[in-house]
Amino acid sequence: MKTESNEQRSERHSPERVAERLVADRKVRAVAQAGSHGTEFQWAGSVPTFVTFERGLLSAHSDARAGVTVERFPFENLEAWRDWDVARAEAPLALLATSRVLYDPTGHYGRIQRTLWNLSASQRAAHRAELLLNAQDALIAARAAHTGAGHGVQEQLLALADAREIALTLLYPALLTWLHLWPEFEIRLPHAWRASAGLRFPKAVYHLESLYAFGGEPEARRVLLATRGLGLVEQERRARAAFQAGYYDGAVRYLRDETARTHREDLQRWLNLTPARREKLGTLMGVTRSPLGPAALNIVQELLDAVREGE
Repeated sequence: MKTESNEQRSERHSPERVAERLVADRKVRAVAQAGSHGTEFQWAGSVPTFVTFERGLLSAHSDARAGVTVERFPFENLEAWRDWDVARAEAPLALLATSRVLYDPTGHYGRIQRTLWNLSASQRAAHRAELLLNAQDALIAARAAHTGAGHGVQEQLLALADAREIALTLLYPALLTWLHLWPEFEIRLPHAWRASAGLRFPKAVYHLESLYAFGGEPEARRVLLATRGLGLVEQERRARAAFQAGYYDGAVRYLRDETARTHREDLQRWLNLTPARREKLGTLMGVTRSPLGPAALNIVQELLDAVREGE
């Protein structure tokens, strides 16, 4: 019985072969490649990523295998998202807008992209207003949940985590509507928002960065070391690739957000953790460097105002 060599296995799971198999699959009705892999901006940490629309799927899901990620969506979405009002309510707009179409026999994927890249100024303004409203609502909820009398250290940390999420997922995309750009959420993100918006909107980018308390190479080293023993093996691997490439702030941003996402329960029971675990999580979150509690939420309000005014 023949065994498959590592070289054969690597070839079978190469991005090119994965793309070929996806295009050949009769269930798959559209294929695109996303992210920086395969572009002039590719780097050591680029993850080959494909977007597919498939018949027979009931809901969207993500597959990751042999270093290749496939974001799968039901075919019905490919038809529905040609309508801007439907797409902005439920579609992963940035993913669709920035991907490169490989296979699109119906032409629907191309139509979605043309819609996203040809929005009028009034459509973009309405989309921005909607994102700002959602951010304001989330900010109000965070203030109610994490500030006021009787709230302790854990509430200050949860407020910081929520502040970062509001800034990253709502206010950064809203900021880019001024430029008619779509965000990318790669590990190098701080470098991307500086390049795309830093010169045009210095106040907004300053407030966005102040939430993360970047500290260049020294802070990245501290944060990487703190991942040990916290179950962040895959996150540490990806962050180390960014560190080795010189994307120090990218590594820190990624690990801060991943820590908040995967260890929220630890943040909620902060006072019950061992001192050693608190120290590691504190380093990852940037407790001694970042604004906490109401201070973090105040920065989000300032960021929201700067995005609204285009500053």
